[in-house]
Amino acid sequence: MSKTLDAAPARKRQWGSERRTQPLDTLHARPSDRKVVIGRLAIIATIAFWVAYLVYTVIRQFLNYGTESFRFTTEAISYLVVVTFLTFSALMHLVARQGALERFQTHVRVPRAELDRHFGVGHEAPLTVLVPSYAEEPDVIATTLWSAALQEYPALRVVLLLDDPPTSSDPVVAERLRRTRAVTADIQAQLAAPSQRFQEALLSAEVEAEHSPFATVEAVATLLDHHRWADAWLRRHAREREVLDHVDTFFHDQVLIALADELRLTADALEAAIADAGDEPFTAVPSHRIVELQRRLAWTFTAELTTFERKRYASLSHEANKAMNLNSYIGLLGGSYVYEDSAEGIILRPVSDQKVADLVIPASDYILTLDADSILLRDYCLRLVYFLEQPENARVAVTQTPYSSFRGAPTRIERLAGATTDIQHILHQGMSAHGATFWVGANAVIRTRALRDIEEVETVGGFEVKRYVQDRTVIEDTESSVDLGMHGWNLVNYPERLSYSATPPDFGSLIVQRRRWANGGLLILPKYLRQIRERRARGERVPFTEIALRINYMASIAWGSFGLIFLLAYPYDSRLLSPVVLLAALPYFIMFAADLKYCGYKATDILRIYGFNIILMPVNLAGVLKSLEQALTSKKIPFARTPKVRDRTAAPVLYVVAPYAIVAFSVFTFVRDYYAANWGNAVFAAFNAIVSSYAIVAYLGIGNSIVDVWMWATRWMYFDPAQKAAAKAERRREREDRASRRKLAKAGILVDEPSTEAAVDWRAVLYFGHAGKSLPRHVDIPSTVEPQPERSAA
Repeated sequence: MSKTLDAAPARKRQWGSERRTQPLDTLHARPSDRKVVIGRLAIIATIAFWVAYLVYTVIRQFLNYGTESFRFTTEAISYLVVVTFLTFSALMHLVARQGALERFQTHVRVPRAELDRHFGVGHEAPLTVLVPSYAEEPDVIATTLWSAALQEYPALRVVLLLDDPPTSSDPVVAERLRRTRAVTADIQAQLAAPSQRFQEALLSAEVEAEHSPFATVEAVATLLDHHRWADAWLRRHAREREVLDHVDTFFHDQVLIALADELRLTADALEAAIADAGDEPFTAVPSHRIVELQRRLAWTFTAELTTFERKRYASLSHEANKAMNLNSYIGLLGGSYVYEDSAEGIILRPVSDQKVADLVIPASDYILTLDADSILLRDYCLRLVYFLEQPENARVAVTQTPYSSFRGAPTRIERLAGATTDIQHILHQGMSAHGATFWVGANAVIRTRALRDIEEVETVGGFEVKRYVQDRTVIEDTESSVDLGMHGWNLVNYPERLSYSATPPDFGSLIVQRRRWANGGLLILPKYLRQIRERRARGERVPFTEIALRINYMASIAWGSFGLIFLLAYPYDSRLLSPVVLLAALPYFIMFAADLKYCGYKATDILRIYGFNIILMPVNLAGVLKSLEQALTSKKIPFARTPKVRDRTAAPVLYVVAPYAIVAFSVFTFVRDYYAANWGNAVFAAFNAIVSSYAIVAYLGIGNSIVDVWMWATRWMYFDPAQKAAAKAERRREREDRASRRKLAKAGILVDEPSTEAAVDWRAVLYFGHAGKSLPRHVDIPSTVEPQPERSAA
């Protein structure tokens, strides 16, 4: 389990970062009745103050001054619209929060013994974990795969969907790819010894259990030894694993050591049972319970791991996004295929006989999608599949635990991004209380049958392409949630913290993530409105709260960004400003601060988050504008993956300069309104200037800003020698190619489209009908790719 190569040095810890490494409790604390009542009062107060503002400010102004001028009327209407939309978002936050509190009050954790009984003999529902990855660090991928491989589940396959180009001329990239391909085989090899030991022990325990309803002392002692051995195995590997950062600390403590502690606790209980028996006949432990505990060991250390690379196959989609990486593999589930060489590459042809197949991908009842920077706690799969298999959840297509953040973030910006992530976890739990759950792509357990219902098939280049997870927008999970609802499926968030995912550690990587989140909601909204009409046509009741929560989730970034621009930029008439507006927003800020404290942060972080959101406003606005661009052009926006590097990611100059412009404009507005005696606007502008300035210094960084601007201004002065050499070689190849074509033309064999080869490629001619494309070099598929059954002698 130790890393094979030296890893990059840990990120330097900043002043003001987080020291706590202990994660939040798996089970949410049961809210008191007082807390629930306060939450309800906050909702009532928000509505009451908004109505009071509408009646006593806007309407009173019209009654007192009439429509004295077109400008005042326009300002009054626009100000009311902006305030209403922002208040609506605050209200939806409080409604979702209240739903979460009510769920946490009633949630009861399923006992271990009940889980063991449910997944006993006869349970056959395979689960396939899909981990899409592109240009990830091998050690990051290994951590994720280990957390999936150590899941306790009867039939578990873990597949790394490697989306990197199969070949690279860059030696650094090629070496990273080699190490990445070796990850699954390395984990499989390390699991071989405990897997064989516990599988053999399980067979022995099952045979012995058939002869007596109660376990013998010898059987309990044997089970005790196996638990001690597993405990020692996990602790040894935990010691061997290198810990570089807070994510490694989490994996070490919460996955390896926590599982070892749980097995040690079981061993101590077995030892106590033997001691209590004394000389009396041993009837303390039933035989079936011994088998269940032995089965748990076997399941925990037995998983099949493999790697699949869709870009090796010409018949699969090569679109550069995570959705099509997932779709390519999901479409192959349950099939057998033979390899067929072509000028494009390898083509997968389905066959009915597995004996002649080159590639067999087993069917799976459930699919777990897991981002390559996420970690699961040990009983994630067991509890979520148990939930799906309850009779009342037969129409639940997706269940998940919205991910929480890793504690101990070394940078201030990662700490604050983690705080917003933990708040979002609570809100997503509350949305499930009102039937408004959205699939959050970092992790989710999905019924394969539900995905078949939303399957879309199209033919591209003569090959059938299946689409389950939508790739029309870069928030593919949100649109797929709407598709599932159209087919009568539900989505539910499991009310525990069982999954964790990384948050961006610097401003540059955060920009990529937040710009992607802001892009696509407006495009999906019309489809959701169509879903509402279809559900009502089927006679299904669609609650208003569900509609409001979903619309707010998809569109609030758009109206929030534009609304904040209006409030910051336009000098509204001071008569429209009122303390009642602040009172309408006050319950939201108070509850937000209380939830921050509940999640282990400071209540004053609410002010930091406010300033943080202001400097992110240009990023959100850019995402919204990209959605509008896609709506007008009907062209997909390229999928931008969040960079996951140990070094800092440089930020685009626009998003570096824009926060400074916001501060400058806020100062200008303050001075202007101060001399105009427009005190409300002046105070608001001064406050925004202060919190935005703090956010720039704390999260963007003055020095980093200078570096990023300098890099943008001077990048034309630098060049990459390797890139220049490659360009020179390409020009030389083109010259040789033109000379070759001239020779072919003299010989009378020039084809319609010029070939990139010096001679006619007969395979390309036979495949394409012309020689316009060269045959790619054959690449041997390493043993870490999907296992291939041997062909029969026939």
